[in-house]
Amino acid sequence: MSNRSLRGKVAIVGVGQSPSGRVPDRSPLDLTADATLKALADAGMDKSEIDGVLTGNAFASSFHRFSVALSEYLNIQPSYSNTLQVSGATAAAAVNTAAAAINAGLADTVLVACGDSLLTGMTPDMAIRAMTESRDQQYEMPFGIPVANTFAMTAHRHMKEFGTTPEQMAQVAVTFREHAARTPGAQKTDPITIEDVLASKMVTTPYHKLDCSLISDGGVALILTSAERAYDYAQEPIFILGAGEHYSHEHIFLMPELTETGAVKSAQKAYDMAGISAKDVDVAGIYDCFTGTVLMMLEDLGFCKKGEAGPFVEAGEITYGGTIPTNTHGGMLSYAHPGIPAAWYHFAEVVRQLRNSCGDRQVTDAELGLVHTLGAGFSTQATTILGKESTL
Repeated sequence: MSNRSLRGKVAIVGVGQSPSGRVPDRSPLDLTADATLKALADAGMDKSEIDGVLTGNAFASSFHRFSVALSEYLNIQPSYSNTLQVSGATAAAAVNTAAAAINAGLADTVLVACGDSLLTGMTPDMAIRAMTESRDQQYEMPFGIPVANTFAMTAHRHMKEFGTTPEQMAQVAVTFREHAARTPGAQKTDPITIEDVLASKMVTTPYHKLDCSLISDGGVALILTSAERAYDYAQEPIFILGAGEHYSHEHIFLMPELTETGAVKSAQKAYDMAGISAKDVDVAGIYDCFTGTVLMMLEDLGFCKKGEAGPFVEAGEITYGGTIPTNTHGGMLSYAHPGIPAAWYHFAEVVRQLRNSCGDRQVTDAELGLVHTLGAGFSTQATTILGKESTL
């Protein structure tokens, strides 16, 4: 294994979340700071120990340098700071970057946090427009290809090539709603059926409203530090074992293959660094902006063969007792989706699963976890492998 590997050199020692869902009169900065204070309390750490801050941007905030604004708000002055933007992949990219920065000596303890008030800080149209306007204004937007449509195009192709059905995609939403029902603070917990999903309003074929992620407010924070420092804090450290990223295209019409994404390469790099394969992973957090996205990621991450994700989900393989319990908090489809911060919840959940602190939704004997985040019509892909001390 290369001596440049991050394996076991950095750990997550604190996790915090603000209230999520509909949280009126709270700015993105306030939500992020709230989550940060809770992460500090979770770790038993004083904010003076933070010397690095990484964030994603917030659509409902005017701060372009969100990481610097957050530092000022918290009254800390870090030596390392950045606001990252690779769309939905930002969460794993930020964790990977923080681990690399700590390993390189640029910081000792890095706050990785993000928050937004996408639901109450903007109208629904404004929220969708904010995400849509990140698409190319010359070659895509004039022809009516907002971001949701790019994901829908890939789902259509998957259905045509592999026989994937609307019912199989709907099962993803049903499963994650069942998970959310076990999770305190989830935005949507009322039971749904496959029939409910297919009867909900069509948004962009083949996706109905219940195939699509929520619009939410919320903030999440993680605190990372070196392995040497990790045991100084209150919680069991959860180590970064592997990291990988891949950026394959910007425009959907230049996507190399509509049914295979850069997740294949980002995941393989992470698996190689961690010294494991997909079959070793006990619990996963997979970016679930749309139901069909999850199916494609299950294949590209190696949990099932290409074209087999529909039957895989039908067979109950992404819930308790299955091959890979996924998004046990409910994911973006049912727990919360405040924009860029959404996948931070996936990290928070997988860390808690590995700590064995999830109560009724605990995955038995979870020791290895994967978080995969993506964005911009599958343009951006980032994977992180997490593990307990026993997996080092």
